[in-house]
Amino acid sequence: MDWILWFDAGWFNATDREFARQVLQRGIAALYFVAFLSTLNQFPALLGEHGLLPVPRYLERTIQSGLRPRPTLFTRWPYTDRRLRAMCWTGLAVSALLVAGLPQAGPPWVPMVAFLLLWGMYMSIVNVGHTFYGFGWEMLLLEAGFLAAFLGSDRVPPPAPMILLAIWLVFRLEFGAGMIKIRGGSEWRDFTALFYHHETQPMPGPLSRQAHLLPKPLHRMEVAGNHFAQLVVPFLLFAPQPVATIAAAVVVGTQLWLVATGNFAWLNWMAIVLAFSAVSDRVVHAVLPMIPLGQEPGPGSPLWWVVLVWAVAALLLVLSYRPLLNLFSRGQLMNAAFNRWQLVNAYGAFGTVTKERIEIIVEGTLDAEPDNVADWREYGFKGKPGDVRRLPRQWAPYHLRLDWLMWFLPLRSVHERWFHAFLSHLLAADPAILKLLREDPFDGERPAWVRARAFLYRYSTRAEFRQTGQQWIRTPLGEVVPPVSRGRSA
Repeated sequence: MDWILWFDAGWFNATDREFARQVLQRGIAALYFVAFLSTLNQFPALLGEHGLLPVPRYLERTIQSGLRPRPTLFTRWPYTDRRLRAMCWTGLAVSALLVAGLPQAGPPWVPMVAFLLLWGMYMSIVNVGHTFYGFGWEMLLLEAGFLAAFLGSDRVPPPAPMILLAIWLVFRLEFGAGMIKIRGGSEWRDFTALFYHHETQPMPGPLSRQAHLLPKPLHRMEVAGNHFAQLVVPFLLFAPQPVATIAAAVVVGTQLWLVATGNFAWLNWMAIVLAFSAVSDRVVHAVLPMIPLGQEPGPGSPLWWVVLVWAVAALLLVLSYRPLLNLFSRGQLMNAAFNRWQLVNAYGAFGTVTKERIEIIVEGTLDAEPDNVADWREYGFKGKPGDVRRLPRQWAPYHLRLDWLMWFLPLRSVHERWFHAFLSHLLAADPAILKLLREDPFDGERPAWVRARAFLYRYSTRAEFRQTGQQWIRTPLGEVVPPVSRGRSA
């Protein structure tokens, strides 16, 4: 058995990555907690039995069309809002236990089962969430959760194959985003992308306007720093220490800047958590002596655990083939899954930057006639810009799904099925939908008419802000959905 012990100690145990494992397991679990909380608060209104795009109808149409549904427990047990809420509460409880580190105190199969439970339940939700769950960070959370299941427990050393695969994940996340930008709009190549991004990004934060108002030379430096962080630094994550830890620190620093200047759900936070996979205990201890060194070499991991982890690592390496080709393909795909289980995906965002910000403003009136003299009142959203005086809030890592889809409307079409269903629910003063909004101008009363108008938004200059107190200057562009009432249109 000496060869097994040598193989275990030499190639399997990453005793210098205990701090990395703790951050990975607890950080990923914390983001699952946020994801299940977001789902609990929003899914029934958006996709529930009486939601905008009800899941039962979606599954029925999928089956009738002859398509094979993606893996979801809701094909085995029919969807109900009660089952969805039970799943979310279970996810919240399990993820909270993992954040506290309780399953990790047992044998390695205990946190493995806990993370696989989170992964399976959340995949069941994502795979029926279609429009409202079509974001890259959903598959990122799924992939990270599956990976975390095989990081072991406090009773065994961190497994080196999983640590390396976590580094491979953050490499794909960062390098994929960098390559998308280089292959995308010319604004990334001429270093002008940040002239627009802070103003036109999907959901600005409280510091986004201040970032936008920085001098343009600094914006060019931001782009240069982004290219360095996403095209050069990811390779250094695989370098010997302390270079790998320094590279991880660069990733964390750039992601914290994105956190401070925007609201991208848990995308940036997941990148921060994953970057710790490259952090060495010895380097961290040298900088922060209060953080202990990793586990001392011991008897090693159980044979069953070694075999299982190597088998999973081999599977993930095989699944890495197509994402690896995608990174260097001229037709690089962005946020794409290559298998039904959404493992080892392709990532990337903002290959082009929107130059103008167009907001769809939804209004209602109690008046019988929807003319220009009617008393039209604006519905307020929690995250998307509306009130020109309101300072945007910091929401990330929480994900406001309705607000995000409102940003996509002017880039696609206002005639999407979910949006017309949303207007119908506003006409009915649906309490579940109104709960997703910041302000209902009618206090629960049913409006007679609703409409949608487009506005061009831009940040106010410092002089304009001092004069008007407005965060935004907006210009009306016209109606995009004329007044509609229950059963008729104007």
